[in-house]
Amino acid sequence: MKLIVGLGNPGKEYEHTRHNAGFVWIDCLADELKVTLRPEARFNALCARVTMNSADLWLLEPQTYMNRSGQSVAALCRFYKIQPDEILVIHDELDLLPGAVKLKWGGGLGGHNGLKDIAAQLGTRDFWRLRIGIGHPGDRSDVVRFVLHPPGKEESRLINEAIDRSLQIWSLIAQGDFQTAMLKLHTK
Repeated sequence: MKLIVGLGNPGKEYEHTRHNAGFVWIDCLADELKVTLRPEARFNALCARVTMNSADLWLLEPQTYMNRSGQSVAALCRFYKIQPDEILVIHDELDLLPGAVKLKWGGGLGGHNGLKDIAAQLGTRDFWRLRIGIGHPGDRSDVVRFVLHPPGKEESRLINEAIDRSLQIWSLIAQGDFQTAMLKLHTK
């Protein structure tokens, strides 16, 4: 694993919204690793580099809006010659209940605009995803409002527990041991 991307929207008005679950995950990992994300203009993102086992691992929070996340991801990948199969994207997932978290390789994009743009910019859907459940509002017409607002107290607690649980297996992900990571994460 060479790049871990957290998806979200920049700005204080989006900071605590459901759509920013990926940013929260990256911030927690950066705290754990004692690194600071810094603005990087050439990638239009906040970045941090961590050296693990003599290899560089990048943490990335695109500072474009969600539907342009792929621009930052592709720019960093081109610059550091990172392949799509060396990327993990952490994002909010409407199709999972709050508290659920799933690790997945490739597949559909589930209507997620951040994933759509990353797939378009990379030219493939074949990258790893960590899907953090935020639930669904029930009506498709309410989705935009739903993801751009903060969750309630109980939902927030469940989402944070899912983030904490998934951070416990991040070292397996960093090592590329996805099978063990999925087994630990998906087994109750």
